[in-house]
Amino acid sequence: MKRSAFLRPLSREHHAALSLARDCERAARSGEAAKIEHACQRALRDFLLEHDRHFATEERTLLPLLQEAGTQPLVQRTLDDHRRLRGLLDGLRQCDAEALRSFGKCLADHVRFEERELFPALERLPGFPA
Repeated sequence: MKRSAFLRPLSREHHAALSLARDCERAARSGEAAKIEHACQRALRDFLLEHDRHFATEERTLLPLLQEAGTQPLVQRTLDDHRRLRGLLDGLRQCDAEALRSFGKCLADHVRFEERELFPALERLPGFPA
């Protein structure tokens, strides 16, 4: 499906997020302290430099459109996912393998949810930019 020009930048950022998620899960499964530490550091850096900004953009620009359209479950799921991912940052700071695994899984699930449910719902809104 061709993505709306308005959503394309966010959708492109999802590719990087999926790569990060995969690497986090692999490192956590490896059980190797050095790989876990490296992945935790990367996840923290990427989150603080990219993903937190991405979340803020969604929360500021996209979610109000969905709230007005009466699609509160999509809004709530998005906010819950963002909160859950932000909540895992302390575990990443401690290089906790389980937090790293959870972060990777939650991030991948979140991206898939947005691409498969949230963005299509936005694109169906009357007047949403093509």
